[in-house]
Amino acid sequence: MVKVLVCMKLVSDPEAPVSSFKVDSEAKQVIAASGSPPVINPFDENALEAALKLKDITDVKITIISMGQNLAKAVLRKTLAVGAEELILLDDVAFDDLNGFSTAFVLAAAIIKIGEFDIILCGRQSADTNAGQVGSGIAQILKIPCVTVVRQLKINDGKLTVERVVSAGYEIIEVMTPVLFTVGNESGELRAATLKAIMESQKKPIITWKAGDICLDALPQKQVNLIKLVTPPHSQISCQIVEGQSPEVAGVNLANKLKEVKII
Repeated sequence: MVKVLVCMKLVSDPEAPVSSFKVDSEAKQVIAASGSPPVINPFDENALEAALKLKDITDVKITIISMGQNLAKAVLRKTLAVGAEELILLDDVAFDDLNGFSTAFVLAAAIIKIGEFDIILCGRQSADTNAGQVGSGIAQILKIPCVTVVRQLKINDGKLTVERVVSAGYEIIEVMTPVLFTVGNESGELRAATLKAIMESQKKPIITWKAGDICLDALPQKQVNLIKLVTPPHSQISCQIVEGQSPEVAGVNLANKLKEVKII
């Protein structure tokens, strides 16, 4: 059996309108409007889909790990409904609002507690900070190989082969386990759960660990400090409608206007 760990983060819905967010410069946080529930980071959903595709062709056990404070269990149960066997929540006030390095440190500590694993999958970046540091950080702490931006995993004759996205297409890499992969949207959207699976997932237990459960007495000193977080200034934009008695005339008028302002 191949043991796969998938790291997942809850984020504010990136598809929500801009008006539903505000920047608190003093707290250095982006605050979502009340009543807007968190969602699973879309790239982490891509990572789970990659694990499920591997499960479609071989014997795989998928364990989900999520970290934070007061985590939305109802949202994370979606992972159990689509095919994950186990859900572990690292839920502690100490895990709130951590930077990428500290997040990787905590997740690595939890993975060490879990023990045996073959593959760790992470989204290539989170939809809120877009830093893309956690996956590589976990691999560095655990001293295992890391392959980024993987679009497909295959196991042939006991060998793990992956397709990694590069600027001109993709490259094929053969790698030994244990290994960590970061995954982007190239692996495909997370499949939908059936109604029966959703109902069955409500009966599955959720494992919750505090900082002490993973032998974390203190977090490492921050390697990066956020100095300032502000809303960028917006200049006033004027809009001029170019009209004409017909589309052809409007086109000529638009071309003349663009020449006048020296755009063409």
